[in-house]
Amino acid sequence: MAVESEKSVADVKVWSLCKIPFWHTSIASSSSSSASASVSGRSHIHQAVESSSLHSSNAVSSIAKSLLPSRRRLRLDPPNKLFFPYEPGKQVKSAVGIKNTCKSHVAFKFQTTAPKSCYMRPSGGVLAPGESIIATVFKFVEPPGNNEKSIDHKSKVKFKIMSLKVKGEMDYVPELFDEQRDHTAVEQVLRVVFLDPERPSPALEKLKRQLAEAEAEAEAAVEARKKPPEDTGPRIVGEGLVIDEWKERRERYLARQQVEGVDSK
Repeated sequence: MAVESEKSVADVKVWSLCKIPFWHTSIASSSSSSASASVSGRSHIHQAVESSSLHSSNAVSSIAKSLLPSRRRLRLDPPNKLFFPYEPGKQVKSAVGIKNTCKSHVAFKFQTTAPKSCYMRPSGGVLAPGESIIATVFKFVEPPGNNEKSIDHKSKVKFKIMSLKVKGEMDYVPELFDEQRDHTAVEQVLRVVFLDPERPSPALEKLKRQLAEAEAEAEAAVEARKKPPEDTGPRIVGEGLVIDEWKERRERYLARQQVEGVDSK
């Protein structure tokens, strides 16, 4: 009996000794896996925080940019109004000065909410850096309603001036703004203000001066188109062949004289 008890005690010890390494191994593996999971979780959280903060900063910067006023490419005079003499039932004129304040060429274009009763001259163009023009705006003034006073009549017509940076000097075509719609900017929306033509005012006097300057500019442009191109010297034709006009004329004259001499004989 003593022998059997000793065997059982020995078996228990051997089993205990065999069991200890497996128990410690499982503890170690579980602790290492939990540690790696903790590190991985912290890295994911850190990445999420960085991504969230980056997204927030981008959103804030975009909002700030949208709130900031866009830099003007053109300077208008008057800056936000179009003054018209109030003459119901007639077509009247206003004027606005436009100057390019950029270091590059800028195209501009007029738009109106009433294209059937209003038009602009010119309706668009390209201005070099520092160049300025005076545009004339024509509008038909409708008679006031029954409950409106003549001079207090308010027009709902609005005008808008668009701008677009272009590369160098070029001919203006309206399609420029359609092709580069994402790069266009609204310079100003102009509202209509009526003036009493019988009552002198600084705004009315300035309007008269601007209209006179605009008319002078238009006449000068017409005269410039009428002038023939300047003579820049001998004409070059073909592969570098220089033709002296006087020599050519003399040769034609001598040939004609010879023909006339033969006919007279």
